[in-house]
Amino acid sequence: MKLSASFHCLAWKLLNPLYNEKTMNFHDEYQQSIEQPEVFWRKQAEQIKWYEFPETILSQDEHGFYRWFAGGKLNTAYLALDVHIEEGRGDQLALVYDSPAANMQQKFTYAELRDTVAKFAGCLRNLGVEKGDRVIIYMPMVAEAVIAMLACARLGAVHSVVFGGFAPNELAVRIDDAKPKVLVTASCGIEFTKIIEYKPLVDKALEVSKFPPENIVVLQRPQAKATMQSGRDHDWNELMSQASPADPVSLDATDPLYILYTSGTTGLPKGVVRDNGGHAVALKYSMKAVYNTDPGDVYWAGSDVGWVVGHSYIVYAPLLHGCTTIVYEGKPVRTPDAGAFWRMIAEHKINTFFTAPTAFRAVKKEDPEAKLLKQYDISSLRTLFLAGERLDPPTYDWLTEILKEAPQPGIPVVDHWWQTETGWAICSNPMGIEPQPVKNGSPTFPMPGYNVQVLDEVGEICKPGETGNIVIHLPLPPSCLPTLWNDDERFKQSYLSQYPGYYLTGDEGIKDEDGYIFVMGRTDDVINVAGHRLSTGEMEELIAGHPAVAECAVTGIDDELRGQVPVGFVVLKDGIDISQDQMQEELIAIIRREIGAVAYFRQSGIVKRLPKTRSGKILRKTIRRLAIETEVLVPPTIDDPKILDEIREVMQERGIGRYATS
Repeated sequence: MKLSASFHCLAWKLLNPLYNEKTMNFHDEYQQSIEQPEVFWRKQAEQIKWYEFPETILSQDEHGFYRWFAGGKLNTAYLALDVHIEEGRGDQLALVYDSPAANMQQKFTYAELRDTVAKFAGCLRNLGVEKGDRVIIYMPMVAEAVIAMLACARLGAVHSVVFGGFAPNELAVRIDDAKPKVLVTASCGIEFTKIIEYKPLVDKALEVSKFPPENIVVLQRPQAKATMQSGRDHDWNELMSQASPADPVSLDATDPLYILYTSGTTGLPKGVVRDNGGHAVALKYSMKAVYNTDPGDVYWAGSDVGWVVGHSYIVYAPLLHGCTTIVYEGKPVRTPDAGAFWRMIAEHKINTFFTAPTAFRAVKKEDPEAKLLKQYDISSLRTLFLAGERLDPPTYDWLTEILKEAPQPGIPVVDHWWQTETGWAICSNPMGIEPQPVKNGSPTFPMPGYNVQVLDEVGEICKPGETGNIVIHLPLPPSCLPTLWNDDERFKQSYLSQYPGYYLTGDEGIKDEDGYIFVMGRTDDVINVAGHRLSTGEMEELIAGHPAVAECAVTGIDDELRGQVPVGFVVLKDGIDISQDQMQEELIAIIRREIGAVAYFRQSGIVKRLPKTRSGKILRKTIRRLAIETEVLVPPTIDDPKILDEIREVMQERGIGRYATS
């Protein structure tokens, strides 16, 4: 495998006119970023247009937290829009909104998007929004969600996007933490053919909130009309008709751009803070270094603006880099079919596509032979990136195999790994610097700026191939969170206290003898079977390789004798007919053969679906709780709560966990 990967890498270098052996040496660039971070990031900071270039590249604040580009003045919305118009590219497409759900499309040039954003910034200004004020954005995947985010950035207001469709209580928790002056929403979202009214959810959240905003802006969509409360609620279009455009406000590099809430172990969400300066510099850098995109390219991140991928790679990075970005209101399947992704790539001539592995597992389940791919011309596609969860080798193998049939065979499939906290890739194959040989199951190397190590429980660096906690030596590179919103102490306790001098990622993995990082999963996904620490991620890889399996999850459940034992849950590919007992027998054989009897894998269940968040992550903790607890709280991020009853029924039928007969 190494030989073929190296050959592919060499072929890319020889055929790609952008590769230059003298100037594009990844290892040299990486070493400079670690050994001379201020020199390296000064050079990257020179690639954006500052109002005032930063006096200091790297410093520490009064709490001892690292800060980038102190003293610099800029505006992120200006960099994302106005700069390109000033450079003569105002007529280039900036944003394409494509909604198979609503059966409509919209297109905005850079000039049109800038003017619309400036106008909505004027709307917010008329409602009293100023620099430093917070604005909650609770919207579906429509162009107006992006416009609202950029309008906040233009004013220096701090936006906090809450995933559309979150339950009222979860929205209220975020309102009370951010204390917004305005909340922007829409009358509804669309899930496949189902209309989900947002306004009743907002109204309920405001009823229980301790700090409800003074003003609500509502985008009325034709699919549902929201009931408005006089004096508090404002119609988007009416506000726009009365507003004058707002100019961008000069901000300090260390001023916050946004707050994005992520799950916390206490049950209360953590408000990840993103600053303006480091964010703009790092994201601009990443578009070439990681994704090998150029201004004018069409870039699509198949995610949602409610998640970090949407913030970084639907909204900010593509526009900072002068690309055309895509806002897609649809699904990988059933909008209308499993060819949705291929249709998008062909129609919009997308050059770079980025989505989560779970999306392609859904496609694989409905169209395992990728017959629908043959209906579309995807010759524009240069690279496919995957992140958001671990890219399991069976999905990687399937994608590389089907893309051999594309007009341009050999489209790279690139796994990369990052977090809400970092805002861009921790590890990736650096496609725009110097592509590296692929190792299946690895997101390749740490990107420049990230000094990634693997430590054991006492803080010693693990030997190559030895599993440990993945950490990043401080300082973190630009764009990474400088702290949590109004909670410096929690920031220290959550990320910096376990290993002084390091940021704790919360993921476990290995670094091999060549420096490749393998991320095996969250530390709470590691189970202890009779004193042996085993990775459920490794077991999932093996089970996913079974020809009948479309998707799977392995979790550890309590066992009186061994502490924990693994149990597997599998979703079958369409058209497969196999009994529960036969599947279990075959999976036991696979795990015993590949890992050994020490894994003590003895049970599995075939399920219709796996419980996931709306962003596609499998809720393994919830599966584990179903096996051991009578009352299980429904996670607020779950895609469909009914799945829990389906899983519970299979556990009862199979005698799993607390349903086992003594």
